[in-house]
Amino acid sequence: MGTFSKKLKQQRLVKSLVYFFVGIASYPGLALINRLRIEGTENFEKLPKKKVLFVSNHQTYFADVITFLHIFCAVKWGKRNRLGVPYYLLNPFTRVYYVAAAETMKSSWLSKLFTWAGAITVKRTWNRDSKEVRKGLDVGDTRSISHALEDNWVITFPQGTTKPFAPGRKGTAFIIKEEKPVVIPVVINGFSKAFDKKGLKLRGWRNKLSVRFKSPLHFTYEESLDEILSMVMNAIEQSDGFNPAKERGSA
Repeated sequence: MGTFSKKLKQQRLVKSLVYFFVGIASYPGLALINRLRIEGTENFEKLPKKKVLFVSNHQTYFADVITFLHIFCAVKWGKRNRLGVPYYLLNPFTRVYYVAAAETMKSSWLSKLFTWAGAITVKRTWNRDSKEVRKGLDVGDTRSISHALEDNWVITFPQGTTKPFAPGRKGTAFIIKEEKPVVIPVVINGFSKAFDKKGLKLRGWRNKLSVRFKSPLHFTYEESLDEILSMVMNAIEQSDGFNPAKERGSA
């Protein structure tokens, strides 16, 4: 992407237009066809406008992120733990970016369009066909996320996959240790039942969707990367202790 395109991507007007059209298209599936429950937005009240990192489990490529953007915009308009009528899309909260796999964002014209909503595209550092443990983020990608945090909120999915209870990536722990952002854990549920893997097609009606924002995590920053990652994975309820399959296996 050229210098001109990068500058254009950062313009608030462009992001606002994408938010509006994507928001209008996605609102019925989130709030009318399905039932969305939101918890914990009271934790936003004292958040700074920059250096906030939302860490979440991941269930679809796009529906998760789109829902976060709806919620952030609604909170900007004074709504707490609800969306209500989406007039908030007329003046959305655009100081937010999200981390997404580069190949995912190039997969279709719609995903390319959604890149303009604030995607920080990262390269996978593992072979999708292998069984190797994920090692983390590319150095350049880590730098991009750090740069976005300087003046914005950033959403990241430490597992880098929609597979539940997959191991987290140390790249997230590295960013936390180096940048020391406010870290808000998020636990989502129901999206894999309500939408297809991409999160763009409905699978059914009246599914229960939930997004729960927890209190900020506290670090001394003396912790190792493994310890920070373990704290994050516990907070987003994706560690082995939350895995029913692990519990059955140890019974």
